[in-house]
Formats: sequence, C-alpha cells, structure tokens
Amino acid sequence: MILLEVQPIAAIATTPTAAKTLQPLCQNGVILWIPESVVGIAGAKIYTGSLKSHVTELWQTHQGLIFGLATGAVVRLIAPLLHHKSCDPAIVVVDETGKFAVSLCSGHQGGADKLTQAIAQLLNATPVLTGAASTLGLPAVDILGIPFGWQRGAGNWTEVSAAIARGESVQVIQEAGSTLWQSTASFQHSSLTLEPTPDTTPKVYITPHSSPLTPHPFIRWHPRVLWLGIGCERGTSRELIENAITQVCQEHRLAEQAIAGIATIDIKADEVGLIELCRDRNLPLRTFPADTLRSVTVPNPSKIVDAEVGTPSVAEAAALCAANAQNLLVAKQIFRAAEFQGAVTVAIAQAEQEYTGRTGCLLLIGIGPGQLDQMTPAAQAAVTSADVVIGYSLYIDLIASLLQPNQIIEALPITQERQRAQRAISLAQWGLTVAVVSSGDIGIYGMAGLVLEELQAQGWDGKTPSVEVFPGITAMQAAAARLGAPLMHDFCAISLSDLLTPWEVIEKRLHAAAQADFVTALYNPRSQTRIQQLTSAIKIFLQYRNPQTPVAVIRSAYRQDEQITLTTLKKLQDVPVDMLTTILIGNQSTRTQGNWMITPRGYNTGLP
Repeated sequence: MILLEVQPIAAIATTPTAAKTLQPLCQNGVILWIPESVVGIAGAKIYTGSLKSHVTELWQTHQGLIFGLATGAVVRLIAPLLHHKSCDPAIVVVDETGKFAVSLCSGHQGGADKLTQAIAQLLNATPVLTGAASTLGLPAVDILGIPFGWQRGAGNWTEVSAAIARGESVQVIQEAGSTLWQSTASFQHSSLTLEPTPDTTPKVYITPHSSPLTPHPFIRWHPRVLWLGIGCERGTSRELIENAITQVCQEHRLAEQAIAGIATIDIKADEVGLIELCRDRNLPLRTFPADTLRSVTVPNPSKIVDAEVGTPSVAEAAALCAANAQNLLVAKQIFRAAEFQGAVTVAIAQAEQEYTGRTGCLLLIGIGPGQLDQMTPAAQAAVTSADVVIGYSLYIDLIASLLQPNQIIEALPITQERQRAQRAISLAQWGLTVAVVSSGDIGIYGMAGLVLEELQAQGWDGKTPSVEVFPGITAMQAAAARLGAPLMHDFCAISLSDLLTPWEVIEKRLHAAAQADFVTALYNPRSQTRIQQLTSAIKIFLQYRNPQTPVAVIRSAYRQDEQITLTTLKKLQDVPVDMLTTILIGNQSTRTQGNWMITPRGYNTGLP
C-alpha cells in the first residue's frame, strides 16, 4: 500500500464501470463508496439515500474525495459545500474509464495536485493539473513549508503567488528553518531570489519573528524553532501559562506559530495546565530529569529552585536542552496574576532545526531494469508522492520523468550506499517522506537491507519512521525475460562482490550451486578493481558443468544500451563484462534455440 499524504480519503462511483476503475485504489487506503444498484465490487461500501447527502457527510470527515463522475456533476455536488481552499478537502475527478485524473479543488493547500499525481500513477491515467505552479513547475509558496512543518503567518498570499506565476522578482528572506527547499527544481527555475531587492518588491519571510506590516506585498512562513522552557508552581492555571507565553512572544516580536514545543522538568509531566495547553495547541511536551537540567549552564540560576526541585534552573535549562542550543533567545521571566492561580516562569531558546510535527516515512523502491513501463504503478506513485528522493545518480536519471519540481532530489555516488541509507533515515526521523530508489528489486542486492540494518543499529522500534517496501523486477528476472525461459527449474543468485562478503564464503556458495546443478545468476561479476573473481567462478563451475553449458551475458536489460550475448561456459571468459552485467549459467538440461535460452522444468522428460 502506498501511503497517500492526504488521509482519510473516500472515493465515490455511481456506475459499474467507474467503480471498477476506482477499485484498485482500495488497496491503497481509499474507501470506495457505491450505491446499492452497483454490485460485484469487492472491498466497496454501500451508501444509502441520496448521493448529495452522502457527499455532505464525507465532506466533514475526509481530507480527500475522489469522484468517478462527470466533472460537471461533481461541481454541482460540491458547490454548496465549498468554503475556502485552506480547509476544503482535496477534490479529484477520474473519468469512468480511468484515462484522466483531474485536480479539481484545493490543489495546493488541500493536496489535490499531489493526490492526483499519485492516483494517475496507480491507475495509469494522465494527471490534469491546471494551477500555474503545477503547469509551469514553479514553487507553490502557499505549501512551501508544509513538508517541514512550518506554520502560515500573515500576508498577501494570493498576490505573492500571482507575482511568482507572472515571473516577477520575489525576494526570499530566510532567518530560520531548513534550506533544503532551495535545492528544488521549482526554486531554481523561478523568479524567487535570495538577493536583496527594492522595498516595493514582494517578499517571502521565513522567520520566527512577527515582523511589523510593510508597504510591499509579503507572506510569512514560521518554522517551528522556538522551544519554550516552562517552570511553574503546582496547580498553575492553563490561562496564566497561556497569557505568559503570549506576553513574552509579543514583547520580543516572536510568532506563536513558530513555537516548536514546551519543555520542563520531569516532575511536571502531570501538570494539568501544561497538559491541556499542549493538547489543545498540538504541541509536544518534553520533560527532563533534574540531573540533566542541573548540568546546563544558565544565566539566571536560582538557589530557591535548586532547593525545591534539585536543579538551579527549570525554564532556562529545559529550553536549552529541548532546542539543543547554547544560548537563550529570551531569558526567564516570571508571571503572576491576581485572577489566576499559581506562577509561571518562561524562557525561550531557538533550535537550529525546526520541529516538523510529522511522522516520517521511508519508501524503499525497486525501479526495475530501467524503463518506466517495467516499474509497478505503486512504485511510480511512491516516487511521485515523496518529499525527498535519494539514490545513485544513474537510477535518479532513469526515473527523471517521475520526479516533481518541488521534490528534494539527492543523488549520491555509487560507492556511498551506506551514506545514502543514513541520510534517508535522518530525513525520515525528522518527519519527511523519503523515497530511496534502487535498480531492480530493492530487496535483492539493493538498498533495503542497508536501510533496515542501519535502522536496527539505531534502536528502531519497527514503527517510527514507518517503512514500506515496493518490489521491482530484479536484474535476474529482466535478463531471463529477454532470453525466454532460462529459470524454469531451480535457480539461485550469487553476487561476486566481496566488498561486504568474504571471498571464502562466496567460493563455498559457488561450489555448492555448481555441484547442485542450479541455474545460477551471477550479480556484480566484475568491476574496474575486481577482475579475478569472475575467472575463479568460471573455474569452479567447470569442475562440475560441461564446458558447453549455455551461458547468457546480459548488460543493461531493457535499457537503450542493452547487450545480450549467448555463449558457453568455456568461452565466457572472452565476453566483455562489467558491473551493469548479469550472467546466467544454465544447468545440465539448459539449451539454446536461436536467440533463446530454455531450461526444461524437469530432468526426466526434457519437456517443459
């Protein structure tokens, strides 16, 4: 199942044809609703009453609605329900035969554009996006910070978006938060600039501050980088804590939308006022033991606090611990009010990395042999839906047409597999959806093993970040398909790379496979620095196999520079081989017929 970012999602179809078209979406977390008159659709739910009433109910509870109806009918259905693009669900329309998927409403903020692209991949449909940002590959500034958990502040959002669509210069002033978005193709090809511009030029502020209004059009994104250290008397009211936070932020021109979370001492983990505030504002509450807080150097320690809780600082030390910072942005301030119970101390520290508030996901994707039509629709949809795509540069090039202008693309050299795994995990732990791509099947000599091993080494709980593996056609299968049926009897695969496996172990496996008469696929047969291994493998097989045993050498199967050579075990050494090559060694019954290689299913009859 591909994890679609917009959840929950409902699909509605009123005819058998439309229901069958949308039925594959049921395997991807989508609930398909059909009327009683449509029968025989596995996995669908039946709605009773009018379609209008049912859509009204779904509108209140779902973030995405997919209609298998005519666009005009959908417009009439949803028109009375539309309120604003910031809160309306994503609306996607798919024609009855599944040729087109149309992003109808809430394309940016509601996520309809992204949902449409994922649905199009799953259904092999053509996505129809009509927004300027989508059609021109420009940054959608109204959703720019969503992957990083940024909060929208004040601004002329429509006016600034229109200026970007017109290609007018728009200055970005970034004071906090991730700069990864600056590496995207949409930013590189846009009129956004990091250089100073005239005062009249529209501005995009990425800041924790609540700057005063300005004469030029502007918008404000607030990365969640502010950690509020809170100390309070037992039973302090939630209202007093909230008022203190508001007052401190106003005095220091800090945006409350930039608050990452609340930090305090562990004995306050059950403080009702703090718990209610964090619950209602959807803020994390991080607590630290007194020993940890005591080890932090603060500007305003207190002997009284030390005597009461075992540390000279709660608010200042907790803020610094949560933000992993050395200096405070705001030193502690103490608040009391006659109308509220208790007292509260507030300090603020700014983190270098923002809190996203998202649960990250690792999508481990096998892209197959290289052509997109050899890649599963689910794998294509996973690539399209990711915030970040990481892979070896060659693999990134092979799927270039799937990549989106707003995605972060990180291509690393072929020798940096472990670094790719660590980078992907780091970004997913931060809260991003990260696609790791690998040729063939990612679980067969691919990146899946390295990623899962690294997660295990880091004490992964098996849940966060979530992991989903998308299989692909591995090199052995692609090669076999080009040859006919060489794998019709028992077979095995052995990698000749001794970078991760001792050669002594590889030799034992080669002897065992050759002696047992397995059809054998050799992966990684030769590189610029590994030459002798293939020669040794051939010698081993010649101990057990007839020199005339058919062998196929396949380089870059299904790619433009594909090369296939049929030879024999005896002559294999004469055929050029490199790291893009897979070798298939037949068993004692394997034969060739023209350009085909055939292994009978049994030994007795010799018949398939």
